[in-house]
Amino acid sequence: MKFGIVTDSTSDLTQEMIDRHGIRVVPVIVVIDGQGYADGSGLTREEFYTALPRMKTPPTTAAPAPGEFGACYEKLLVDGCDHVLSFHPPFALTSIGEVARTAANEFNGRVTIIDTGQLTLGLGFQALAAAESAEKGEPLEGVMAAVKGTRMRIRLVAVLDSLLYLKRSGRVSWAKAALGGLLNLKPLISLSEGKVENLGAARTTRQGHERVLEMLLEVGRLERLVILHTNAEGRARQLLADLKTDLADVPLINVTTVIGTHVGPNGLGFVAVKSA
Repeated sequence: MKFGIVTDSTSDLTQEMIDRHGIRVVPVIVVIDGQGYADGSGLTREEFYTALPRMKTPPTTAAPAPGEFGACYEKLLVDGCDHVLSFHPPFALTSIGEVARTAANEFNGRVTIIDTGQLTLGLGFQALAAAESAEKGEPLEGVMAAVKGTRMRIRLVAVLDSLLYLKRSGRVSWAKAALGGLLNLKPLISLSEGKVENLGAARTTRQGHERVLEMLLEVGRLERLVILHTNAEGRARQLLADLKTDLADVPLINVTTVIGTHVGPNGLGFVAVKSA
């Protein structure tokens, strides 16, 4: 059975990962002053994060049109795929998955939409698990088992430079209710099964770094790892150096603008998959 693997740009897959496994990525849209930018086109992540604190009107985000997903699914099926698996962020946080599902309904059960419960490489690693399992010749049940096995071992943690952007997004209930004084702290968050959890707050950037490192070390032996940042590559490199991991080629990911709109610049975190 031949599978097509699709995701959207909130997966933060590197180009090398995409090319190696033939994964199709549909770009999500960030809207700045009424102009839409497809993720990865017309505006670099570095430019976005540099400009974000000075934007008078907060940027917003938008899902791709159903036709974008539909065209992707149709191309894979016409090219010989028997089934398409499409991986997306939590339905509770964004409409992207529902839009993809609307497109999938046109293909008579040959496209399966998966709510990964995750963002960035927490999502992307599940798509990678599916691609790798499919390449081994596993049937649908085996591929889905590989996805579930990876999902259960994912840990995503980040420290944000401010609560302002998360509060402004309006998508996290505890952030919406936060008192103004908390905006000066650096919140620590995790994401699991579509829920953004509050892990407390750090008073300084250094304290936040140490807390993230501590939680990364607590994961134990790792199968996969990426270091996340929002225009804070120096801090990301330092976190990786402090970790002293024996994993080869750990990517440093400047998180997509579509997620960065809601978390702000100067964030630091990780996505880890614990060894089975």
